[in-house]
Amino acid sequence: MPLWMWPIALLLVGLAVEPLVAHWLTNPDDQRLVDLDVYRTGGQAVLEGRAVYDFVTPAPQLLPFTYPPISALLATPLAAMSWPVAQWVWTVGVFAALAVAVAYAFRPMLERAGRARAVLLPLLFALLTVMCTYLMPIRDQVRFGQVDILLVALCLADCVARRPLWPRGFLIGLATAVKLTPGVFLIYLLIAGFSGTGDPERTSRTRQALYTAVITATLLTVLPFAVIPHDSWDFWFSALLDPGRVGANNATTNQSMRGMLLRLYLPDTLTSLIWLALLAVIGWYGFRYARRAFLDGDTLTAVALVGLMAVLLSPVAWIHHLAWVVVVLGAIVGNGTDPVRVRVAVGVWLYYVVPIPWWGVSLRAAEIPVISPVLGKIVQNAYGLGAMVLVFLLGVWLRTRGKSPHEIVTN
Repeated sequence: MPLWMWPIALLLVGLAVEPLVAHWLTNPDDQRLVDLDVYRTGGQAVLEGRAVYDFVTPAPQLLPFTYPPISALLATPLAAMSWPVAQWVWTVGVFAALAVAVAYAFRPMLERAGRARAVLLPLLFALLTVMCTYLMPIRDQVRFGQVDILLVALCLADCVARRPLWPRGFLIGLATAVKLTPGVFLIYLLIAGFSGTGDPERTSRTRQALYTAVITATLLTVLPFAVIPHDSWDFWFSALLDPGRVGANNATTNQSMRGMLLRLYLPDTLTSLIWLALLAVIGWYGFRYARRAFLDGDTLTAVALVGLMAVLLSPVAWIHHLAWVVVVLGAIVGNGTDPVRVRVAVGVWLYYVVPIPWWGVSLRAAEIPVISPVLGKIVQNAYGLGAMVLVFLLGVWLRTRGKSPHEIVTN
């Protein structure tokens, strides 16, 4: 492989993403990377001995720290940096994590391109990275200075790396300790590791990964009790139980199933009952399809399905939580030889590039009888509804695509 092509590919990526980065890093200071400001201020609170969960960021954002205590400890290096330096360090980190996610999610396609013509590999990698950058969930990573694409990269690498340099399960445990929602991968490892069928050696490795992930998450959860005990107690027994800390749950940006239901403004009891029913149904099918993919040897699709569970089953899932779409696209496109799968992947990519939920907001604001209150709400929930469709697409359509009936295994 010509190594000189990689600097060219990196330059092409830099030129393509420069407008996005320049826009958000030159935004008014009080509107710039506001979630990074939350992380950094949490780290400052630790260094200064202040209560982590009793502060908010400066006006006009006034955002509280909502993450587990270990996240505040891990954010202390950011607090030691100046604000401009922290912005650049974090933004570079976002793209580094995206590059890892793209490399693993599109590995079959990249490897086929490398075998066909090595010079194409860096250029294809650059193209895929740029395309994923402009997905709205990834654009929001840069806009807000979010951590989601890092969590995607950690969980994905832990599941699909062929010869990991770390104990498999460690990265999932780390991601779970940092932001709870990757805990769905503990359920996945439990189901896959105790499936009772398949390759015994592979099943044993999965069980070991589960034990490692649980131990890692537990240690990183307990550790802060020794370092910042008051804050740890405050989070687990107070802040975590306060849904108001994360913002308006019925806002358009909350594309979880619960967020979509809240925007229907039904009675609270009815909303909760419907949500619990949906949790059971979608959770059952999502993890069942993930188990099937695991048994078929398609770990990438299993990871994509579990990532969607992290979004749909969570009480709150902002649009940037849908960074898992990168993995979904890689699972759909496969090695790139099936033109139908490629076209479907392009359609899914376009769907999550354009700001469809905000079109729903505009449609509702138009106050057109019947259309605004009905179609407007559907369009407003487009990303969450799309994620539900993707569960079926990955679990049913993708599994049967290109297989004859006798090749389809029923589990």
